[in-house]
Amino acid sequence: MSERADFLQWVESELRDAEIAVHNGDAGPRRAIWSTAEPVTVFGAWKTGTTAAEADAVFGLLEQNFSDCTSYVHEVVSADVSGDLAYTVGYEHTSASWNGEPRTYTLRVTQLYRRENGAWRVFHRHGDELS
Repeated sequence: MSERADFLQWVESELRDAEIAVHNGDAGPRRAIWSTAEPVTVFGAWKTGTTAAEADAVFGLLEQNFSDCTSYVHEVVSADVSGDLAYTVGYEHTSASWNGEPRTYTLRVTQLYRRENGAWRVFHRHGDELS
């Protein structure tokens, strides 16, 4: 299997599972796949963080407000790996409750990853709502 195919398998399993968990109110799996080595940035659809600590605080707010994820699909439009760096660009189609209110929405998302101690870690996310 190619390095790109291995990376995409990780995206379609561990990354997907972490995103479903955060949309069910559990940011633990997302925290596990995010880097704590600076630089770390989150330019989220709702909140921004420009350090690992600020990103963790954003994840805390997400897990407090999300619940009942009934659907999550990460539609990867473009992705590649170069050495210990990788990226994905795509759409996240999600149905979950926010503060108890069901919502369905699509985010345009770009994420950057680096390999740390042999494992992929997210270190940048930019997401905004598709209008």
